[in-house]
Amino acid sequence: MEREIATLLLENKAVFLSPNSPFTWASGIQSPIYCDNRMTLAYPRVRDRIEEGLVQLIQKHYPHLDAVIGTATAGIAHAAIVADKLQCPMGYVRTANKDHGRKNQIEGFSLPGARVVVVEDLISTAGSVIEIVDILREAKMTVLGIVSIFTYGLQKGIERLKKAGIANHSLSNFDILIQVASEKGFIELTDIAKCIAFQKDPENPNWRKDR
Repeated sequence: MEREIATLLLENKAVFLSPNSPFTWASGIQSPIYCDNRMTLAYPRVRDRIEEGLVQLIQKHYPHLDAVIGTATAGIAHAAIVADKLQCPMGYVRTANKDHGRKNQIEGFSLPGARVVVVEDLISTAGSVIEIVDILREAKMTVLGIVSIFTYGLQKGIERLKKAGIANHSLSNFDILIQVASEKGFIELTDIAKCIAFQKDPENPNWRKDR
C-alpha cells in the first residue's frame, strides 16, 4: 500500500519534488518537497483508494473506536468519508473557538469518555496534530491514535508524538516516496541525496549543497 499511495500522490500532483527550487513551509523551513493532499479529493479513484486505506489502518490498529475526528481544514473531508465507510460518528476540531453561537472548538461529535481516532492528511513536525489531541483530551475524550495519508518521518515529529504518548499510522512516507519518485523519473538521481539530507536535518540549509 505504501508504494501504491506514493505513486498516486506523485502522479496526481499532491506531492511536488523540487530540490533545486525549494518550497517555504509556514514555519520558514526550506523544503525540497511539498505535499498538498487536498489534491487527492479532486480525483475519485485516488480519493477512494486513500479513504479505503485509512479505513484499513483504523480497522487494524484502532478497531474499537467510537468516532473519527478530522483536523481543520485538510483532514475534515477525509474524516467525513472515512466515517461514512465505517458507519460511525464524525467530528472535527477548529484551530480556535468560534466567536459566536455556542463558541465551539470541537464540532460535530463531542462526547466525554468516547474513544476517537484523529484523521490527519499530513505529519511533518507533528505540532498541529498534537494540539488537536490535547484539545480532545481536555474534552475528556480518549484519543486512540492518529491515521494520516503521508508522513515526512522527521525526527522532531517522531519525538513529539512519542512525548505526547500518541501513535500515528500513515498510508505512505518520505522514504518510500523518494524511492518511487526515483524509479519513475519524478526526481533526478543526483538530487536524491539532497532530499535525504533534508529529512535528516530540515532546519540546516546545507542540505541544498551538491553532494
